[in-house]
Order: sequence, then C-alpha cells, then structure tokens
Amino acid sequence: MSAPTIDSVSVGDELPARAHTCDEVQLFLYNAVLFNAHRIHYDLPYATEVEGYPGLVIAGPQIGDWMVQCVDNWIGDAGMVAHIEYSNRLASYLGETLTTGGTVTAIDAEARTVTLEMFVKNEAGDVVTPGVVTARLDA
Repeated sequence: MSAPTIDSVSVGDELPARAHTCDEVQLFLYNAVLFNAHRIHYDLPYATEVEGYPGLVIAGPQIGDWMVQCVDNWIGDAGMVAHIEYSNRLASYLGETLTTGGTVTAIDAEARTVTLEMFVKNEAGDVVTPGVVTARLDA
C-alpha cells in the first residue's frame, strides 16, 4: 500500500485495522515505563479480589498509543500525527484482542491535514476508546 497524499485521500476512506493482544510482559513493561504502579495492571489477586475486575487491566494510555500507531502505520513516512484526542470508556483486560481503526472525516488541503474518527473495539465489537486524530500529510 502506498503512503497517502493530501490528493489521494477522500472523506470516508478507512484506515487498515490492526489487532492488538497484550500479554503480561508487554503490560508490565508499558506500565513500568510510565512509572504506573497501580496494582490492577500487574497483581491479579489484587485486581480481581480487591478491585473487582475480571482480570488485569490494560492501561488506558497503552490503548491510546495503539490508536495512534494505527494512524502512524497508515501515514508511514508521508507525514505525522499533529493532534490526538481520545477517551477510554470501557476497561479492557489482559488477553483480550482489541482492534484499532478509523475513517477520514475531513480534509484541509491548504493545511495539508486530515481529520480521522478513530476507535478501539473489543472482541464483542464495543468501542472501548473513541478518538479523533489530526494528521499532516507532507506529500
């Protein structure tokens, strides 16, 4: 697939979806980098018995990063992410496969930007994290 250009994209274009399944090591290392010591991300008995979650909770910023990676993969070297907004609405758990994707909703040819309505969905198809990303296309 070739990199998008401001002249090649259209409102309604869909980004290629990408699946993510977090494992224990990835979850631990991501939270370690953030200095996030909340036990719901690494201590299963605490997460389930004290906090009442069904499993270890994937960190919200990690899910947001997967959303941005979806845009980065689509852009390649042809531009950059300029603005990100997202909101984690549902908890996601270790072992779940989450899918990222999005749709072009606006194009500003003069500014060379595209606005993308983004999502992260769980296996049931529920949007756990909606978002909007603006990307600048250099070509």
